[in-house]
Amino acid sequence: MIAIFRREVGAYFKGIMGYLFAAFLLIFAGIYTMAYNLSGYYANFAYVLSAISFLYMIAVPVLTMRSVAEEKRQKTDQLLYALPMRMSDVIVGKYLAMLVVLAVPLAVMGLYPLVLSQFGEVSFASAYGALLAFFLLGACLLAIGLFISSVTDSQVASAVITLVVLLILYFLSSLSSFVSTSSSASFSALAVAVVIFAIILYFLTKNPLVAALLGALGVGGLYGWYTQDASAFAGLFGKIMDQLSLFDRFDTFIDGVFDWTAVVYYLSITGVFLFLAVQAMEKRRWSE
Repeated sequence: MIAIFRREVGAYFKGIMGYLFAAFLLIFAGIYTMAYNLSGYYANFAYVLSAISFLYMIAVPVLTMRSVAEEKRQKTDQLLYALPMRMSDVIVGKYLAMLVVLAVPLAVMGLYPLVLSQFGEVSFASAYGALLAFFLLGACLLAIGLFISSVTDSQVASAVITLVVLLILYFLSSLSSFVSTSSSASFSALAVAVVIFAIILYFLTKNPLVAALLGALGVGGLYGWYTQDASAFAGLFGKIMDQLSLFDRFDTFIDGVFDWTAVVYYLSITGVFLFLAVQAMEKRRWSE
């Protein structure tokens, strides 16, 4: 794992990708700090982090697209499969390297509240709590991007799919508001969501049996629940989407509340997608 970690960190910072990623975040962070905190006279640095959270939709696909997909394109993944190491070590090594790339610009941003405190009163607890949440949000999105890269053979496909997924996550709550709160509408929306998830799973895993079984069980379970207690579905789709939204949970920290459930949620989602990435690598390893 250490060898993979060092190689990946070296690839990011001996090349230009790591510096571009850091510069991209810092440029916009500087612009919004100037606009909100200095020119707008808002003392809350968390507003800056909220404003630039959309940058993850651009930066994460670019950073993660080469992590595994590039290995497959250059056929260097065969070397990884031949090495006497677990695929979990490979995935964790690559993931930790991406976390280092993410942590570098965030460490610089950590100086911003100290600078702003010279011009007025700044809530350090709120600022650094939001910065931690911003890091956890980025770490979670990187895990999702890494998984998508592990199941695609093209950097372009990996970047495009990751971008689409992140866009859906970003607008998840807004999209759910277009669905009626009636029980029948919530049931239909949830059933469609299960089917879409099963289709995506098929394209990612190329396993029609698992995808079909998951879709059938999901829709069947929803139908059984709906026939037993239809009233429970009233507004259920919107509530579920709000709970699943990664970006909405980040907004809690912007309001000055340190939400431990959001921290656990971010860590859980990160763990799930890293596990899925490991399984995707293991499947490819044994199919070669």
